[in-house]
Amino acid sequence: MNFADIVPGLKARLPELRGRLLANQTLGDFTWFRVGGPAQAFFMPEDEDDLAYFLRNVAADIPVTVIGAGSNLIVRDGGIEGVVVRLGRGFNDVTIDGTRVTAGTAMLDVMVSRAAQKAGIAGLAFFSGIPGTIGGALRMNGGAYGGETKDVLVEARGVDRQGNQRTFSNAEMGFSYRHCGVPDDVIFTAATFQGRAGDAEAIAAEMDAIKQKREASQPRNRTGGSTFKNPPGHSAWKLVDEAGCRGLKVGKAQVSELHSNFLINVDGATAADIETLGETVRARVKAHSGIDLEWEIKRIGVSA
Repeated sequence: MNFADIVPGLKARLPELRGRLLANQTLGDFTWFRVGGPAQAFFMPEDEDDLAYFLRNVAADIPVTVIGAGSNLIVRDGGIEGVVVRLGRGFNDVTIDGTRVTAGTAMLDVMVSRAAQKAGIAGLAFFSGIPGTIGGALRMNGGAYGGETKDVLVEARGVDRQGNQRTFSNAEMGFSYRHCGVPDDVIFTAATFQGRAGDAEAIAAEMDAIKQKREASQPRNRTGGSTFKNPPGHSAWKLVDEAGCRGLKVGKAQVSELHSNFLINVDGATAADIETLGETVRARVKAHSGIDLEWEIKRIGVSA
């Protein structure tokens, strides 16, 4: 789908904009599944002030969607109407203050855990097992290997749809399982985490053990990470297995043979293939166990 070019109008309305603003940018290159249609407009702000200026001045009727590393995301084949914001270099730093780590939300989770390890800060090693960025970890209360974002977050900073720069305490984040309660229109820009003093070598060994577990149990194909949330008292992968869905295919999309809570792009799948496969799995699990699986992967955009 080719959207009308709204970029010239945006540039005219935003003469002081410093970041890059592109029209009809294909989004498949920005997702781990490597699928998805174009963004009507694609904006990469220079820094938090640039982002705030953009949000404060863009027309309220133009939708704004933010994406990170695209590790837990399906962009539908028709693309995304309005503006897609992707944070980059201006949101890609880490600072250490004692046992506190402050990171921009474009930072990969694993890079934050590495920075903490080098500084001898324990308690953040679990981030090395989460694919994606700190922004995604905040929005999804990302967790792995015994840790969750809510366990270590001190505060998060962000910009709302009106361009207001805001700070949220841990309590104000409204964390629950794979969810936070901050309004969707807030774009997180930075986060501060509280660790504890630790031994750098011991932390490195912990991270290496996490890496080995991930590589042994998770597929290396084009994937979107864990597809479904674990229902209370159940493991999603076991429910998928018990419903006979391991290895199931729709088009060029497949349920991983290695880990049945992962969908993979085998060779040229469309977003529709992947989403249809996920819905097929949900239907079979419901029929077999009576349990409704809830998507953990975020699905955005319009169908082709």
